[in-house]
Amino acid sequence: MKQVLSVLALAAAAGLASPAFAQTYRAIASGPAESPPNGSPGSGMAAIELRFDPGTSNMTVDMPFTDLVGTSLEAHIHCCTTDAFTGTSGVAIPFADFPTGVKSGTFSATLPLYEEATYDPAFLAANGGTVKGAASAFVSGLNANEAYVNIHTSAYPEGEIRGFIVAAPIPEPSEWAMLAGGLGALWWVGRRRRWEASWQR
Repeated sequence: MKQVLSVLALAAAAGLASPAFAQTYRAIASGPAESPPNGSPGSGMAAIELRFDPGTSNMTVDMPFTDLVGTSLEAHIHCCTTDAFTGTSGVAIPFADFPTGVKSGTFSATLPLYEEATYDPAFLAANGGTVKGAASAFVSGLNANEAYVNIHTSAYPEGEIRGFIVAAPIPEPSEWAMLAGGLGALWWVGRRRRWEASWQR
C-alpha cells in the first residue's frame, strides 16, 4: 500500500492522470505523547485524508481538540523523525488559520499537496526546493510513521499535545464480505418485516 500511495503521489506531481485514490490516517494527540512528556489533560484527534484524483491531490484535515492547559498559539504537522513513533523533527506543514487563543476548538482544512504555500519553507528547501520533492518526502514520512501533529500553547510553547500519524487500516476482503453479508441480512429482515406488516393489515 505504501508503494502504491507513493507512486500515485509522484504521478500527480508530474501531472499524470491516475485513478482516484484515497488513504485515511489518524492521530491521537496528548501531553504524555509530547517530547518531553507533560501532564496536560488536553487531547485531540486528527483525521487526515490524502486524496489523489486526476488533476488534483489534496490533504484534508479535521482535528477537534479540548482541555488544553494554555491557550492555543499554532499547530503543525512535523516530519520526518529518524525513527517511527519517536523523536522530534521540524515543521513540514503549518496549519494556517488554526484557531488561536482558545483551549478547545476544531480545525478543518483542505491543503493542496502540490502547492508551495502548503509547506514550511525550510521543509521545502530540505527536499529539493520543489513541491514534488516535498510531497514525496511527506507521504513517505506519513507511511513510515515519522510524522506527527503538534499543538503549541501559551503554557507549552514547544508543544502541549502531539500524536504520531498512522494509516487507518484498510478492511481485508473477508471483512468486506462479512460487511456485505451483514448488510444483505439487514435488508432481508427489513423487507420481511414490511411484508409481514402489510399482510396483517
